[in-house]
Amino acid sequence: MQEEHLVSAVEMARRVRAGEWSAETILASALARAEADPELGAFACLTPDLAFEQARRVDAAVTRGERVGPLAGVPVPIKDLAEVAGVPFEAGAALLRGTIADTTDVVAQRLMDADSLTLGKTATPEFGFPPYTEPAGRPPAVTPWDRTRGAGGSSGGAAAAVAAGIVPLAHASDGGGSIRIPAASCGLVGHKPSRGLVSTAPSRVSTPGLACDGVLSRTVADTALGLEVLAPGHGLLAGLEHAPQRLRIGLSVTPIISDTAQVHPAMVAAVEQVAAWLDDLGHDLVDAPRAFPASRWGAFDALWTTGAAGLPLPPQADAGLMPLTRWLRERGRDVTGVQYAAALAEIQKLEWEVEAQWAGLDAVLTPTLAQPPAKVGALRDDADPAGDFAAQIDYTPWTSVANLTGRPSISLPLVRADIDGVTLPLGVMLTGVRGRDAALLALAASLEAAHPWPLTPPRENSPA
Repeated sequence: MQEEHLVSAVEMARRVRAGEWSAETILASALARAEADPELGAFACLTPDLAFEQARRVDAAVTRGERVGPLAGVPVPIKDLAEVAGVPFEAGAALLRGTIADTTDVVAQRLMDADSLTLGKTATPEFGFPPYTEPAGRPPAVTPWDRTRGAGGSSGGAAAAVAAGIVPLAHASDGGGSIRIPAASCGLVGHKPSRGLVSTAPSRVSTPGLACDGVLSRTVADTALGLEVLAPGHGLLAGLEHAPQRLRIGLSVTPIISDTAQVHPAMVAAVEQVAAWLDDLGHDLVDAPRAFPASRWGAFDALWTTGAAGLPLPPQADAGLMPLTRWLRERGRDVTGVQYAAALAEIQKLEWEVEAQWAGLDAVLTPTLAQPPAKVGALRDDADPAGDFAAQIDYTPWTSVANLTGRPSISLPLVRADIDGVTLPLGVMLTGVRGRDAALLALAASLEAAHPWPLTPPRENSPA
């Protein structure tokens, strides 16, 4: 099983189903890699007992010739914003340390029912709010491409685990870019599904419809496989075999939700490079109009802060929260019911208006981030949470557009560049039409086939 940790989830499951590989052996190898690298900051906790029980069940079923699930024997950790019964649930918050979940989230259950191996919970920032993963009292999640830089957030631990080769696939979620930001930081594929594609009922309800669940992986096919498990019946994996017909793709490097964001020249160059490759594939490239002025983003802000205020915590718990979370909760408490209703109406208007602005476009190409992956601590500012939040907006001036409008959006690691003497991934993002996830994934797969990316960072980036 040499280099088995770099095998795709699709291939790993195939070999387990065929009896060529043992789920127990795969798991032991993955756990050894996770335990050997605590400074990666990937895991909130490991759950070897649960995972080995699952692995033995898979191996026994294969031996008996029984049918096993599509993720048979594939280690798939769960982001620590979703509960797994009997397993610690901390949501990146120090005040929840020692909490054990008594129920299993429906999304986690779907992955487990597909015979994946739940080897642990991946690290997230406190309640998943910022685009960096630096939970109190824990090591930050870092990108294996440069361990002085963060893995992004809020699915930073998941991204670090996949990019480091510990697992091929990890559960993730995205309320404002939390799948795509870590994907861009760690050289991975990160797809935010269309609103409603992946149901979280009855475990969780996202009233504003901003957040959704998905996966992080190294390949488009693995992402499609993970989404098929989370949203059965859409044929996303089989759909990758059909090359997209000639598409009309919009192009923009103009920030949308910020008027102050500075876009790094390397990010502009990355978009220009991918635009040229799309042209080579026969697609039509046109300039995309700005989806909406930055002033309209206030609806997201109102919904985000009320989400923080609505966390089921007693008032006295605020003292144990990080400054950013406290600040978000304080602002959310100031949002009136009338203002909240207006924000809900506004995101519906924005969805219609963006539909009109981008009419006739099958996808819009932008950078995922305005800058290369940020250094650990570069965005976080405990002394000035308002400044912290403003820096987050400038760093991610495109990602939340898809959350507001319900569109599918995927970050791809197509481009790499030397930044301050280190080779780093520069994610580019394609945002598609709501409900057309299959078409967006097929487009991504065609780019992957034409311009494959490395599965791991270059050797010279590895820690000594």
